[in-house]
Amino acid sequence: MAYEFKITRKVEFYETDMAGIVHFSNYFRYMETVETAFMRSLSASVAWSRKGQVLGLPRVHAECQYQAPLRFEDEVLIHLLVEKKGRRSVTYQIRFYCVSGSTRRQVAVGRVVAVCAMRQKDGSMKAVALPKVLADKIQAAPAHLLAGQTRKSGHGLAAPTPGKTTNPTLIL
Repeated sequence: MAYEFKITRKVEFYETDMAGIVHFSNYFRYMETVETAFMRSLSASVAWSRKGQVLGLPRVHAECQYQAPLRFEDEVLIHLLVEKKGRRSVTYQIRFYCVSGSTRRQVAVGRVVAVCAMRQKDGSMKAVALPKVLADKIQAAPAHLLAGQTRKSGHGLAAPTPGKTTNPTLIL
């Protein structure tokens, strides 16, 4: 079962603000991008139909703590870890690293909680169990990987704990 996924991409000019750094709101877009890629790697989606009903994974919580800026043309590694899998929800921990050659430094860490919900006939949403086809493919990451965000590197920023990757890295 999968518990992590990584993508690497370059920061685009339009993602930066007048100070020349990535605007904070783009980290939330990056989190959605890595989650969608993770789901696709499992032949799943963040939105689907089941027996004529529309299902999705709306966010009920999202946060991001910034540690250092990203700039235009920086290469950023976005690392998604499944922090918790509940019956009706998934919590992701998402780490952002600026990559330069063989070195990387953590620049931010985010967390997203998504709840599986079915759209009702009146347009409202009702929490439902994760579809078995998805629930059977994901699991929470091992504790040592999740705890890796607090281990200090020589730069005073959190560094990843080495571990086995269960999904390929996607280069965008």
